[in-house]
Amino acid sequence: MTTRKLILENGEVFEGTAFGSENGSDGEVVFTTGMTGYQETMTDPSFCGQIVTMTYPLIGNYGMNRDDFETIAPAIKGFVVQELAKTPSNFRSERTVDEFCKQKNIPGIEGIDTRKLTRMIRTEGSVKGYITAVGEEVNVEEVVTRLQNTTFPTNQVEQVSTKSAYPSPGRGKKVVLMDFGMKHGILRELNKRDCDVVVVPYNTTAEEILSYNPDGIMLSNGPGDPKDVPEAVETIKALIGQLPIFGICLGHQLFALASGADSFKLKFGHRGANHPVKDLKTGRTELTSQNHGYAVDPDSLEGTDLEITHVALNDGTVEGIRHKVHPVFTVQYHPEASPGPEDSNHLFDEFIELMNTHAGKEQSQHA
Repeated sequence: MTTRKLILENGEVFEGTAFGSENGSDGEVVFTTGMTGYQETMTDPSFCGQIVTMTYPLIGNYGMNRDDFETIAPAIKGFVVQELAKTPSNFRSERTVDEFCKQKNIPGIEGIDTRKLTRMIRTEGSVKGYITAVGEEVNVEEVVTRLQNTTFPTNQVEQVSTKSAYPSPGRGKKVVLMDFGMKHGILRELNKRDCDVVVVPYNTTAEEILSYNPDGIMLSNGPGDPKDVPEAVETIKALIGQLPIFGICLGHQLFALASGADSFKLKFGHRGANHPVKDLKTGRTELTSQNHGYAVDPDSLEGTDLEITHVALNDGTVEGIRHKVHPVFTVQYHPEASPGPEDSNHLFDEFIELMNTHAGKEQSQHA
C-alpha cells in the first residue's frame, strides 16, 4: 500500500493510502452526505475543480457501471473516502472505483478520518487542499503557503459546457437546454417525456436560442459562482418573457441574477442526497438531491418580480423561486435526482404543462 497526504491551507495534514491516479492535485475540499450514488457524484460537472469527500464510510461496494454517468469526462480534482471497497459485489459492476480513477486521472486517498475533515469544513468553511502525488516528498509549510496564495480559476462553466450545439431528438415539445455543466439526468428526464431537445453552449446568445423556435428553455446546473458567468445572465435577461423557462441549480441562480436579485457563497455548501425542502404552496416536504456552494439572497428579492416557492428546512435558504408575471420557475435542488430521491421529479411534468399552457395562449392570441 502506498501512502499519500491531503494537505489543507489551514495547515492540517491527513495521511492515508493512495488509489486512483498517481499524480497530485489541488482544489477546493468539500463534502457530500450521500450514502450511495458515488458514481453520479464523481461524474457531476458541478464538482468541477473540487476535491470531493464522501461522509459515508464505505465507498465502492457496488462498483462502477456504464449507465450511471452524469458526464463521460469527470471534472473533480480528487476523491476522499474513509474505506474503499476493493472487490465490488453487484451484477451491474464493470470496474472498481480505483480502476475508474486511474483511467480518468483522478487522485484518491482513503483511510483518513473523514469525520474530522467534515467537522473542520463545517466549522471553517470549504478550504483549499492538495493531494500529494504518489512518492512525492513535500514541505508541508511550503504547500500551505502556496495554497493560501492560490486563486483557483473561475471559468469552471466554460470548462465543462459543451463546445457546440447538438440535438437529442424527440417528437414532443421543442426545448433548448443551456448547458452550464449539465448532468445527463436532466437530459434523460426531458427525453423520457419525448422532448425534442437541442443542447447549446453556456455562452449562446438569446437570438441564437430563439432561432431554434423552441417551446421552452431549460437552464441546467453547473459549477462555481453564478457571477462568473455574466454573458449567461444577459442571455437569460433577454429571454424572460419570451418563452417558458425552467432552471435547476446554477440555472436557478443565474435566473435570479437576471431578474435583479443577488447571490452569496455558502459557508460549506449543500451537497448530498437527503436535504429536506418545503414547498410553500402545498406545505409538502420533499427530500432532495443537492450540490451547490452558492444560494440566492432572500433579501435581494424585495422589489423584484420574483417570489419564493421553496425553502430548505435545514437552514432556511431559498430553494425555489417563481416569476410573478412570466412563465418561469426555478429550483436550487436536483429534481432529476441522480443520485438521490425522486420526490421532486414531478417538476419536469410541470414544465411540460407550462409549455402546453403557453402554446395554448399563443394560439388563442393568433386566432
